[in-house]
Amino acid sequence: MKKTKLGEFEELVLLTVLVLREEAYGVEIKRELEHRLKETLSVGSVQSALKRLEEKGYLDSEFGETTLKRGGKRKRIYTVTASGTKVLNEMKDIRTQLWNAIPQASLSF
Repeated sequence: MKKTKLGEFEELVLLTVLVLREEAYGVEIKRELEHRLKETLSVGSVQSALKRLEEKGYLDSEFGETTLKRGGKRKRIYTVTASGTKVLNEMKDIRTQLWNAIPQASLSF
């Protein structure tokens, strides 16, 4: 079975969409990532990752309802697809196997 590579930032964006659920739209995804990474991200980097993930079939998106708060502008809400969940589980398994393969003495650095 061919595994699709997933970049570190793409993986973090996918995980963030899962965490945020119905609140997974661009600005909130950026805010959550900045909070967890403790660094400032550009809107463009997040939007580019979302676009790539959607093109790969790992995310779907649809427009939410208009709100007065946003001046009538609708949010694009993202959801993780079955393929996205599958690739995240594959990445988790690979990382777990690698961490488990490290000799204990090597972890005391």
